Amino acid sequence: MSDQINNIDNLFSPPEEDATEQASTLGDFGRKIFKGDKVIWSVFIILCVISLVEIFSATSTIVYRHQNIWGPILRHAMFLIGGVGVILLIHNIPYRYFSLLIFVLMGAIVLLILTPFIGTSVNGAERWISFMGFTIQPSELAKISLMGTIAFLLSKQNGENDGMLFKWMIVLMVIVSAIIAMDNLSTAVLLFGVCYLLMFIGNVKLARLLKVAGVGIATVLLFVMLLNVIPGSWTDSGPLSRLGTWQNRISHFGDAKELSEEEYYAITDENYQVAHAKIAIANGGVVGVFPGNSAERDFLPQAYSDFIYAIIIEEMGILGGLFVLLLYVIILIRAGMIARKTEKMFPKYLVLGSALMLSVQAFINMAVAVNLIPVTGQPLPLISRGGTSTLITCAYFGLILSADRFGIGKKKKEDQPVKKNDIDKDEEDHDDHGAATGREEHVSQLGDNVEFEIIQM
Repeated sequence: MSDQINNIDNLFSPPEEDATEQASTLGDFGRKIFKGDKVIWSVFIILCVISLVEIFSATSTIVYRHQNIWGPILRHAMFLIGGVGVILLIHNIPYRYFSLLIFVLMGAIVLLILTPFIGTSVNGAERWISFMGFTIQPSELAKISLMGTIAFLLSKQNGENDGMLFKWMIVLMVIVSAIIAMDNLSTAVLLFGVCYLLMFIGNVKLARLLKVAGVGIATVLLFVMLLNVIPGSWTDSGPLSRLGTWQNRISHFGDAKELSEEEYYAITDENYQVAHAKIAIANGGVVGVFPGNSAERDFLPQAYSDFIYAIIIEEMGILGGLFVLLLYVIILIRAGMIARKTEKMFPKYLVLGSALMLSVQAFINMAVAVNLIPVTGQPLPLISRGGTSTLITCAYFGLILSADRFGIGKKKKEDQPVKKNDIDKDEEDHDDHGAATGREEHVSQLGDNVEFEIIQM
């Protein structure tokens, strides 16, 4: 009878062992593939899930136009999968090779110059270049390459070449930002601001930064004055048409405080997006109407891009909006922790620049959705629908993970031989004094060492 019971146990035991082995194999495979900081990976996965849910809900207008319910979400899912591939590629490349981003910057500048002539117009703006069926946004390439170039130049400061490197950084920042500002002022301001913050973190002399800030403030004030002086007939069409958009955004921002109650609640062409974003936030309340039940997604023209945060609050409530905000704050805090542990300066600045670019852009998008600042057109990183922006956002995550792997890992490897040498030295001293035969001789040796250290002190 006992033999039969043992046979029955043997029949059921192998599957359990196989399941355990399969789980451990999958775990080992995951650790080999997804390397680097686990918190960054976790935030990335959560943002991808939120993006898929909200894009599927917010693309109702695209579904209606193309009569294809699965087309928009499948397109976005493919870009996210491609973004994961970008991360897996970049986070396996040692950070020292990212100094080559300066050559990417040169190519991005050429594309930015060519965009007004050969670019494709989308929503009235020529910011994209079509190539073999793919659409590329050169400004996104310029953002990541300029940030990486500034990080590399900051890491090469040695006290003697600071002035020369500072001039190079300012020249590159001004050239790239000026070209982007011709068609996308908000992206230019974002890029210049992040690089300026990175220079502040990179121990650039405060006097030089204050001079740049003074010139920048004077330029902004002069630009605003010119917008108020330029006649509206000049900005109706032609090369100055973009100035008309900036005039409307600046002049109408905050006008609601001076309007009557009837005019305040009236929805016009000028406040259409902002008004429906406010309605979406009001509909959401604390816990939201749950994903898929948004009403304002059918009225907001950019519900899946610029104003997706308003849709998130409508469907997930204020709690969901705060949770999404917290995810970007975690990226910023975690990047600071990684940079603090990183030994080399280049990966340190690379991590901080990437985190600043992601978090600052996210904060700007959220501020626009809740009407704290004028409409800028900045997408919510990794959540908004997009092709080039999604892949470049994933590249930022790849840079952070690469610096975490190779910047901190190198320091750990350098610590290990020191410990081994200390052990070997103790064993050699132990053999020289002949202290391997008893506990008392070993204790006396320790006492001699302590006495020797005290004498040295």
